Amino acid sequence: MHPRTPTRFINPALLAEISSLDLVAKTVVDGFVAGLHRSPDFGFSQEFAEYRAYTPGDDLRHVDWNVYARTERAYLKRYRGETNSQLTLMVDSSASMGYSSHGITKLDYARFLAVSLAYLANQQRDAAGVIVFDDDVRNYVQPSTRQGQFMRVAHAIEKAELGTRTDFAKPFIHFQQFHRRRGIVVVLSDFYEQPQVVIDTIAPLRFHGNDLVLFHVLDPEEIRPTLNEPVLLVDMETKDALDVSPEYAREEYGPRIDAHVDALKKKARAHNIDYFLLRTDRPLDDAMREYFLIRKGRL
Repeated sequence: MHPRTPTRFINPALLAEISSLDLVAKTVVDGFVAGLHRSPDFGFSQEFAEYRAYTPGDDLRHVDWNVYARTERAYLKRYRGETNSQLTLMVDSSASMGYSSHGITKLDYARFLAVSLAYLANQQRDAAGVIVFDDDVRNYVQPSTRQGQFMRVAHAIEKAELGTRTDFAKPFIHFQQFHRRRGIVVVLSDFYEQPQVVIDTIAPLRFHGNDLVLFHVLDPEEIRPTLNEPVLLVDMETKDALDVSPEYAREEYGPRIDAHVDALKKKARAHNIDYFLLRTDRPLDDAMREYFLIRKGRL
């Protein structure tokens, strides 16, 4: 058995102390890539930043056979200005995303993950953009590979402010109006909506050839509340209040949130949409690494 290599995992709450999102992104992605170097079964590292994976129909003359000899995986050399993918990040900034039990809100966690994915896309010369939404589109940066695009996306993510209620319909109508080229659409939200409504709204984008990813961002206390006495819980979006006892939290709430998560996961996968649950106390580089390994297995 090989000794474990020390990890670089960073507590998400510590990332909140970093002054700018671009530094957060570099910190997370550096840790993510370093971890991949310790995972030889996954063909992604900084070494391949200028390559893309071979797909049937590609010209074999562009395959780097030296890389193939080392990894037994075919990669095509990428040329300056080539865009392999178009990434659109959709960040939910509704009021419920402001919840935190441990020093980092769901919105901050979504910000950190979104800006890290944008940074990773920028490193690979992919086009990245962002839509910030609650019950309407609050900010929009169209995907592009222009000079300075990463900083434009990072600025829009950093400016995201808590709004009101979530309405998935408007941002997805906006997306369909302004996006003609297919790509990857990543939605970061706590998905406090009926799973069928979420899927009915999002799934049509699959018909246009887009690759969809749902990052379900939840605080640990939303998954398993630790109550020692009755409390009054107030919905951050509707302001509805509910008296909750420790017994209810343990015996009824837990199974209900499990059922919600399970339904969203199953409905997403039935429509060939990637679903990934993220607790806000989980290191982001660790979460990114597991997600990409799962995604690699699906592809």
